[in-house]
Formats: sequence, C-alpha cells, structure tokens
Amino acid sequence: MEHFFHYSSPLGGISLFSDGEALTGLYFDGQRYFPDKLMPFSTEADLPVFRQTARWLDVYFSGKAPGFVPPISLHTTSFRRAVYDILLGIPFGETMTYGEIAKRIDVRMSAQAVGGAAGHNPVSLIIPCHRAVGAGGRLTGYAGGLERKAALLKLERSKK
Repeated sequence: MEHFFHYSSPLGGISLFSDGEALTGLYFDGQRYFPDKLMPFSTEADLPVFRQTARWLDVYFSGKAPGFVPPISLHTTSFRRAVYDILLGIPFGETMTYGEIAKRIDVRMSAQAVGGAAGHNPVSLIIPCHRAVGAGGRLTGYAGGLERKAALLKLERSKK
C-alpha cells in the first residue's frame, strides 16, 4: 500500500510517497510525470520516513546541505539507478552536465538519455536532478519547471 504526505515548500506544494518504510516518491505538485494515478490508491499518513523527509526539506530550504538522506526505495532500471547514483554524488551548490554524467556511465552514452532518466527521477530534490545542466551550464529540462530549477540552484549557491 502506498502512503502520502503533503509538504508546503517555498516553491510550492510537494507530495511525498512511501511504501510504509522508505520514501518512494517526492514530487512538486503538478510537475511533469506526477503520479496522479497513485493518489486515489494512497492513504494520507504520518510516518517516520515522512517526518525524516520533512526535516531534510526544512534544512534544505533553509539553505543548508542536510547531511543525511532519508531511506529511499527505487523501483527502476539499472541505467536510471546509475544516473541517480551520480546525481547523489554532486555536492550541494555544484552542477554537472548531462554529458559529463553520460561519460561517467559509458563513453558511448548520450546526454539526452541521461536527461530522460533525470526527468523521470521519482525522488526529486533528494536525488538532485536539478544539479544536472546542459552544455556550458545551460539550464535545460526539469520536470518541476525551469523556474524552480533556477531557484533551487540559486538557493544552493547563495548559501554554500
């Protein structure tokens, strides 16, 4: 059974999802690939993982690196997991291009494939897909919207 919790952030509402033990989703409300189909089958709950995630978000939106990651459970492909693992390694306030991520996985990998995986990131913010940028630092692609991506990067850079 899926559970959900709603968090109010400075950039809009965020819906959290859990299997009861770990975080399975974190989405800005209404973002692209939002799991609308899950909502009718999810129960609102106050779970330890939601409290941990809310604490992580509170620290993050205060402009600090949280220093911990709540438990996450991802049901995804090995390629997407490889992309998410690299994204998790990008330090607070820094960025990496989609092309650089692609080369770390496989020299023949395309930046577009990495962008597609990042765009379907089910645990936005905690897996910091907003830290992936286009060539030359261009802001491209973010399921939560480019204005949010810019705001998140500005928050991190101003408090680093």
